[in-house]
Parts: sequence; structure tokens; C-alpha cells
Amino acid sequence: MEMTLEKLNEIQNKKRELVMVRKLIAEKGEELSTHTQYRKQILVCGGTGCTSSGSKKVVETLEAELKEKQITDVLIVKTGCFGLCALGPVVIVYPEGAFYSQTTPEGAKRIVDEHIINGKVCKDLLYPETVHEDGEILPLSETRFYKKQMRIALKNCGVIDPENIEEYIALDGYKALYKVLTSMSQDDVISTLLASGLRGRGGAGFPTGKKWAFCKASKGDVKYVCCNADEGDPGAFMDRSILEGDPHAVLEAMAIAGYTIGAHQGFIYVRAEYPIAVERLRIAIRQAREYGLLGKNIFGTGFDFDIEIRLGAGAFVCGEETALMTSIEGKRGEPRPRPPFPAVKGLFEKPTVLNNVETYANVAQIILKGAEWYSSIGTATSKGTKVFALGGKITNVGLVEVPMGTTLREIIEEIGGGIPNGKKFKAAQTGGPSGGCIPACHIDTPIDYENLAQIGSMMGSGGLIVMDEDTCMVDIAKFYLEFTCDESCGKCSPCRIGTRRLLQLLEKITSGKGEMEDLEKIEELSSHMRVSCLCALGQTASNPVVSTLHYFREEYLAHIVDKTCPAKKCKDLLRYTIDPAKCKGCTLCARNCPVKAISGTVKQPHVIDHDKCIKCGLCQTNCKFGAIVKE
Repeated sequence: MEMTLEKLNEIQNKKRELVMVRKLIAEKGEELSTHTQYRKQILVCGGTGCTSSGSKKVVETLEAELKEKQITDVLIVKTGCFGLCALGPVVIVYPEGAFYSQTTPEGAKRIVDEHIINGKVCKDLLYPETVHEDGEILPLSETRFYKKQMRIALKNCGVIDPENIEEYIALDGYKALYKVLTSMSQDDVISTLLASGLRGRGGAGFPTGKKWAFCKASKGDVKYVCCNADEGDPGAFMDRSILEGDPHAVLEAMAIAGYTIGAHQGFIYVRAEYPIAVERLRIAIRQAREYGLLGKNIFGTGFDFDIEIRLGAGAFVCGEETALMTSIEGKRGEPRPRPPFPAVKGLFEKPTVLNNVETYANVAQIILKGAEWYSSIGTATSKGTKVFALGGKITNVGLVEVPMGTTLREIIEEIGGGIPNGKKFKAAQTGGPSGGCIPACHIDTPIDYENLAQIGSMMGSGGLIVMDEDTCMVDIAKFYLEFTCDESCGKCSPCRIGTRRLLQLLEKITSGKGEMEDLEKIEELSSHMRVSCLCALGQTASNPVVSTLHYFREEYLAHIVDKTCPAKKCKDLLRYTIDPAKCKGCTLCARNCPVKAISGTVKQPHVIDHDKCIKCGLCQTNCKFGAIVKE
């Protein structure tokens, strides 16, 4: 099909009201007067989180129930992530905006029987925060989780069917591309991005407009546009969720980038461990080609642009831009020295623009709404919003998007719902293996690129792992070092040997064999790695160690001097003992000990032989009287 503005508007008008019912009720509690041919719409989260907790079975149950009861005026829509991953599978019924959480197939049957057929909302199945004390159902925007969020990159996630291009078009999809191709010069696009203040969301925050300008200025008969969807940080799932919930936002932005720099081919490098994201990307690319929005002569302007997918094999180092491009070329994913930078000599040695998924997800809205609108959000140097994957010891595990400058406290205590089980907040890890740990004393720090760097961390791609008082910070540093050791490509000696040596020092400390001079060795080695490693993986690998050593030095000293782990997590420093006053002599601990380290007679206090004990913890797990404690 040859796409024109008239056809784009025709599709938009056909689908807009259907989609706007969901959007307006979720955001404002505002209901449209009519709902097209459908009496109700049932939205089911089809993101990875909800899929893993059973949303496919929920969809199958809903479809079977509607078919059996011959209900044809209710639409089931499988969407992307709503954000509240801890409450999956999530089901929302419109026009009421009823937010059902942790939905089971049995719950789905009740939703059809009671809500769809009889018009009675199943209030006991609703997310409690969406129900007012007077029984009124509140829009999602009034819950603590959503109240302080501002969804730009995630604006369509949980709203549209990501496998239906017409639903994306219904919410102004591909209008930014039309505007760019028909009324903006290449320099106009660059000027708009520069004025907006958009910075790369994948790491150090380089200005997107500058990157595109450098590539446009580079000489080359062929140029390329690449998307980095090789999200490898432990606990990070921002880019995956955008691709699963709104893939066309990325395709449209890549086409805009292609026009801006003079490229006609794009590549999306996505890890193969993201099967739902990969499948939805394939569907989106096929549909965009069918609708004339990718391929030849887009919007009749003579501009050609197409996109291909390249699958990554899960190597963390391939998130580094030069290693990613080397992998696309079919070679071993290893970084290359810079300069020359990719904007001058990138993919296939041609000028290349590379941005990550979240960066691209902002572009079309900046083009449509203007640089002034975007630059009004955030801080003086960090504009717009940032998506975080909120995980760890937090009540509301999920996906959040907040304006830059939002404090860590607001994210953890308000949006995240605080630390479970009455525990105290201890630290937050941002930036993944390349970032640092932020202690509780900095909880009121406004989050932006500069502030995070100032306190020894970094924005990174957006993983935010929360830790409570039971976390051992030395063990956390060791965890990240184990990851970077495994993921080092081995090309340069400072990284290949340096990460291994750092890990050995941490293993020595957590096993109770540490010495004070080990701390000096850690600091010296970390300093050398920062300046001598070839790529950012090695240069930043020591950040989790350095930040924990800076803020939690007393824990390192306890491991080295006192040979104890204050958090009682390091196995070699633990000692299990039985309190004779609490022990009832039930023998459960002795019967479950795999090495027969516990002795005693029935109804008499038992004793642990510490020379035999392997510190597996089974005795404590099986004790019903709380008599066994870790020391």
C-alpha cells in the first residue's frame, strides 16, 4: 500500500475512539460517550512478566468463556507491560477501568460471569489502591504507583495492541515521520533534538542531536542506523518492555534518523533471550512494510528506508557500540578502539548512528510536540523522563517512568511502595555492573546524569535494584564482579586479568581470609582498569566495588578484621548455633542435616558440631521453634 496523509488520518479516525477509551480512563477517569461497536474492552498484559505468571491461560479462558456464552460485543486486547509487574497477570476492563491483579483462570471466569454479563465489578479481585473507600473505581493515575509517573517512552505500553499497527496510528503513530519527510530539513530535525535536550538513555547520556549531527556531517556513500536492544544488565527490562508494548515507536524513530543522516538501512540488534520482543518486532516490521511506512518511496517523498533484525547471543559486551556493530557484521563481538567513532566509521566501516530503544522511543513525540515541550520536563542538564526497572527488595516491582530530577526517595517509598516486611532501606544499585551503590544517606538525591555521577554511580540503561538492611554490600560487589568476569570478551589484558584479580580479592575477603592490604590492592587495581581497559565494560567494572568500599567500608573491615559478615550472608563467615532454652529436642534439625553435624537425644537440647557443619542452613529452615540462629 502507498501511504498518504489522507490514509493515515483515515486509519487514525477509524481506530482512535476505540483506543482513546483506554487512554483517557487510565489517565483521567474520563469516559468517552461511545465505544464503537464494542460494549467493553478487556486488556490483558502480554509482556514477559505477566506471560511468565500465566497471562496466556487467562486470555485463553476469557476467549473460551466469551465464545461459549456467545458474547460478540466484547474485545480482548493483548497489550504490553502496564508497569506493575509484581501484580501480574494484570487484566483491565474498560470503560469502567477496573484493574484486576494477579488474575487466575478462575478469576477470569468470574470477570466474564459477574462483570461482563451482569455488570457487577469483582471488587475482591481488584488492585486495592484502585478502589476508593466509597467503592468508586479510581483511574490508575491516582494510585501511588502511577501518580508521580510521566509516561513518554512508555506512553503506549499497556494501552495499545502492539501487534496491530492501526492502534499505533490511532495515537498519532507515523505522523512524526510524515512531518519530517514533508516539511523538515535534516538540519531542522537535528536542531529540534538539540533544543529538546534529549540525551542517550543507554549509558553516559551523550546528546542525541550531536550524535546525529556528527554522522550527517561524515562523508560516506552509505550510512546506517542501528538500535541497541541488547539489554544485558542484571535486573534491567526497560528496552524489552518498550519493544513488547510499542515496537512501532522505535521503527518510526529509526526511519527519522535515517532521513536525518542520509541512511537507507537500519538494524535492530536484540538479544535472542527476548522472544516476545523479537516476535513483535518481526510483526511490526512486516506491517510497516505492508502499509508503505518502511521500504521504497515512503509517503511518496522518494525516501527509502528499511529495517532488519539481528539476534544477539546474550553477550553483555555486545551492548558496547563497537562490539555490537562487529557482531552485526557476523564477527566475534569484541570492542574496537575509538576513535574513529561510529559516527565516522561504524557498521561495515560506514558512518553509523546507534541509539538504544528508550532513546528512540522519545523521538517521535519530540517532533510532534516540540523541543520546548520536552525541554520543560526534567532538570537543567537532564531533560525529559527516565524509565527504570525497579527490582530487588521493593514492594512494587515493576517498570516506572519519572521526570528527571525525581528523588530516589520518591521512587522507592512512594512509587515503589517501600521496603517489604518493615525492613530499612540500605542502598540502591543503578547502572548495573557499570554503576555504583547509592547509600541511604543519599536517598533524597534528585536523579539525573550529573547527580548520579557525583555520588559515585551512573544512570546506565535504567536498572534500579533496591537493597534492604539484610544485604551484604561486599557480597553485592562480588556478585557484579562475577558477572563482569564471565562477560569479559578477553580482548584486552587489563579487563581479562583485572576483573579476575578483583574477584579473587573479594572472594578472599568474603571467605574470611582477607587482609588490610587487600583494600589498597583493590583501589589501586580499580584505578588502573579505569584508564587502561579498551571498552566501558572493563573501565567501569570496578564501580560496584569502589562505591561499596567508599560508602560501606565498615563492612569490609568487619569481614577482614572481625571475620564476621554483619548481614550474615557470607557463608564462610557464618556460624549456626542452637539456643538450648528454645530447643525442644524434636530432632527435625538432626534428621535433615546432610552431613550429620547435629547430635542430641529426643526432648533434649541438640548441639551443632562446627567442624562438620557445611552451613547449608537446612537446620534453621526446618526448626519450628526458632532455636537455631546465625551468628
